Amino acid sequence: MDKREICSGVYWLGAIDWERQLFDALVPLPEGTSYNAYLIKGGSKTALLDTVEPDMVDTLLHQLRDVPAVDYVIVHHAEQDHSGSLPTILEKYPHAQVITSAKCLPLLQDMFSLEKDRCLIVKDGDTLDLGGRTLEFMAMPWVHWPETMVSYLREDHILFTCDFFGSHLATSDLFAHDKARVYDAAKRYYAQIMMPFRTHIAKHLERLVPMDVRVICPSHGPVFDDPPFIMEAYRDWVNAPPQNKVVIPYVSMHHSTKLMVDMLVGELAARGVSVQPFEMTVTDIGRLAAALVDASTVVMATPTVLNGPHPNIAYAAFLMNLLKPKTKYLSVIGSLGWGGKVVEQLSGILTNLKLELLDPVLVKGVPAEKDRAALAALAQTIAHKHSL
Repeated sequence: MDKREICSGVYWLGAIDWERQLFDALVPLPEGTSYNAYLIKGGSKTALLDTVEPDMVDTLLHQLRDVPAVDYVIVHHAEQDHSGSLPTILEKYPHAQVITSAKCLPLLQDMFSLEKDRCLIVKDGDTLDLGGRTLEFMAMPWVHWPETMVSYLREDHILFTCDFFGSHLATSDLFAHDKARVYDAAKRYYAQIMMPFRTHIAKHLERLVPMDVRVICPSHGPVFDDPPFIMEAYRDWVNAPPQNKVVIPYVSMHHSTKLMVDMLVGELAARGVSVQPFEMTVTDIGRLAAALVDASTVVMATPTVLNGPHPNIAYAAFLMNLLKPKTKYLSVIGSLGWGGKVVEQLSGILTNLKLELLDPVLVKGVPAEKDRAALAALAQTIAHKHSL
């Protein structure tokens, strides 16, 4: 795909990766992704904002074939899906100057043989005159690395946000007009990448409130020509209280734990509580992460394996501990044979979260009628807690 015009003299460049299924050997990409770069032509200077995944540099070079000179290459973030093609671009444009932050430069030097005298360090509030067009740089650390910055094209009211407001979504649409699809992809992206840093992101969102932002250009997914759509979604994900919702990661080895999950789901639904169970031997962890964004309660459902939780449930707890959702309550249900320390071990994993532990329901073998009553009591407790 060739470069595409966002407005006069401002272009989307980059590569759409339709087939990529996994990011960082961790994050599932059911809808692929894109690596967005942008080109700004001012009256006297031209700037390239970020690059692409190194494997797709030929696509970027093809898009730049009719661009004789690039004066500046702006690196907002050192991660290689944005900076990895920098050496090739600097070879093509030997007079281009790299513009980045003081925290980003050492990371770039660790990865590439980058000459320091070819780099210009900018700090928060600095500007760059392209001739009739002015880029203002804003430091936004921990979105999602410590060196991240964004840039604002003042005259055109365009905010270039790198990973901020991104979505892993391969689409031929330049702009985010399929809002339901983009919302789901952006929520997954937020959950897996941004949620651990939501206190930092809340402050950065406040910085954007007085700005006249009319277009947001992220480094993954489509461009937002309706910025309030994605900004309001972020405010909700970051600041809104968790919803009347329970997430149940579960594994069942001999059907007993699954019977308990089914009972609990029915009891919660009867009390008006939304429930999302996830069978952890087959679950897309991106879906689980997205569900955690606004869940008030998580119930870990596991059989006992060698005195502890099933490894897939331990992984779900480990993932939750890394992502740091707004979840307030935790419980554990499951079946055991003779004993174990499932609750203690799962609680020990979740050290990053301040969770109120609700009474667990652990049964020996197949759940009986008294166990259904205990699950009903747990559902009642959850419904009451959510109503407070």
